[in-house]
Amino acid sequence: MGLKPDHWIRRMALEQGMIEPYVEKQVSDGVISYGVSSYGYDMRVADEFKIFTNVHSAVVDPKNFSPTSFVDYKGDVCIIPPNSFVLARSIEYFRIPRSVLTVCLGKSSYARCGLIVNVTPFEPEWEGYVTLEISNTTPLPAKIYANEGISQVLFFEADEVCETSYADKKGKYQKQAGLTLPKL
Repeated sequence: MGLKPDHWIRRMALEQGMIEPYVEKQVSDGVISYGVSSYGYDMRVADEFKIFTNVHSAVVDPKNFSPTSFVDYKGDVCIIPPNSFVLARSIEYFRIPRSVLTVCLGKSSYARCGLIVNVTPFEPEWEGYVTLEISNTTPLPAKIYANEGISQVLFFEADEVCETSYADKKGKYQKQAGLTLPKL
């Protein structure tokens, strides 16, 4: 399994629709960078957020998650409360080839401010918008900027294709059309 360079990402995006919309060069002038990089793709965060709140004194349960634990917000800047998190989604729609697995890592501009971006790997043949969890580990409110870079996606191609892909097993998050809450 090997990490894939920018020319492979570009070819897969343009010829096979792996990333849409695809930004062919890294954009960084006055924004948190996004677009193709040497060995990855810096995806952007959309302007739709679900801000975690505990106004109802709920228990966070991944098997029975209450949507009332979130406040919906749309805007160019989202403020994450101290020691809390938001859910967001990527601007880009991904279609992962059967021989590829991705790993996502948060951008250093956010990590150095105590913001952690958590994204699970994109499995072979998964497709959809990415649901992002962005945690504010600080005791202060923190900003995230919509339409700018949030996480770098690294693409690893296997020497041979997997026996069972995410599409084969009809994964519950396949073709998610937007910001998606936990499902059982």
